[in-house]
Order: sequence, then C-alpha cells, then structure tokens
Amino acid sequence: MTKEIFLKKLGGHIASLRKDADLSQTELALRCDKDRQSLNRLEKGRINPSVFYLLQLAEELKVPVKDLLDFD
Repeated sequence: MTKEIFLKKLGGHIASLRKDADLSQTELALRCDKDRQSLNRLEKGRINPSVFYLLQLAEELKVPVKDLLDFD
C-alpha cells in the first residue's frame, strides 16, 4: 500500500468514526486543540498526523488508538 492510499484510508476511517460519534469537524478539532482545517486535511488524507495527534483523536472519539488504524 502506498503512503497516499494509506493516508486516504486513515482519514476516511477517522471521518467515519467522528460521524458515528455525532461530532462535527469543528467540535472534534477544538477538543484536540487543532483547527478545523487541520482535521479536514487529515480526513482527506492530505497530511501525515503525528502519533500524538492520533492519541488525541482516539481519546476524544473514545476508541483505542489501534482502532484508528483498523480500516482494512
């Protein structure tokens, strides 16, 4: 799997989890001390998030970090 494909799948999965949690991009971004544009870029696979960013997302989505990477 290429980096591009991985990041798009990761972003799409995070977007799905966010929607399942009934959170807007703005709400989740604020909870993670990020701006909405950053989260939007992540969900579109345009950025490679840090491990800490993934930890913040997992905590706010109330899932283990490993669940963020379970998209196959």
